[in-house]
Amino acid sequence: MSAPLTLTGLYLYPVKSLGGYAVAEADVTPRGLRHDRRWLLVDERNRFMTQRQQPDLALLAVAPAYNGFLISHRQRPELLPLFIPFEATPDRTLFVTVWDDILWAWRGTPEADDWFTEAVGRPCRLVYMSDMVRRDVEPALNPEGQLVSFADGYPFLLLGEAALADLNTRLPHPVPMNRFRPNLVFGGGAAYEDDEWEQFQIGDLPFRAVRGCGRCVLTTIDQTTAQKSPVGDPLRTLATYRQAENSALFGQNVTGPGHGRLRVGDALTILSRK
Repeated sequence: MSAPLTLTGLYLYPVKSLGGYAVAEADVTPRGLRHDRRWLLVDERNRFMTQRQQPDLALLAVAPAYNGFLISHRQRPELLPLFIPFEATPDRTLFVTVWDDILWAWRGTPEADDWFTEAVGRPCRLVYMSDMVRRDVEPALNPEGQLVSFADGYPFLLLGEAALADLNTRLPHPVPMNRFRPNLVFGGGAAYEDDEWEQFQIGDLPFRAVRGCGRCVLTTIDQTTAQKSPVGDPLRTLATYRQAENSALFGQNVTGPGHGRLRVGDALTILSRK
């Protein structure tokens, strides 16, 4: 008999495509976990920046701090850590592009822009998504009108420990969970059983598994060194047995209740299957 399904990990990524950190509990909001991916770096054209084009963003580590978080560079100790508050002030705004979405955002401070420009080695700006901004989950799969932050497309990404363990048996060198940047990690059950889930609860909060998550080149980037896997990378391996809809699927894109609180150790209960 398999172990009961349990929430074993909660992860926040306050700035899209930078480092993340684990928390023991987190509030749920209409856009995902509170403080998750509400900040974003944009380039000279105000277009979103990610590790897809700039792998060395992985070198920018994020650690929790009082009413905000600290950014530090893993390889440049001469750059003093930068404090970023959880929320920006609406002093300056600009329009930014995330995939096909054009959104207005609040700008961070000039000091933050200077710090990131030095750390990344190219001009960039730090921007924040206000609660007044509406960015919808893809309409064809979003009858509830769910919202999303600066995350790629969905407010939550769910991944099972058993799936990662199975993938690692197929790789020459195992990779950690942070290659896949989930918000919600669960233990128990069989590898990839979440492919069949539709409605489920974590604690007493309802969630919906909308679709499998198509993985990208970020899975090949070591989140400590920013180096790409030379051989046997996870993306190529996933494509040999998890290919669907022209993507290598790993984990689930998930929508949630819009409010509530999650805690590591909460029970996960399947309510319906696809």
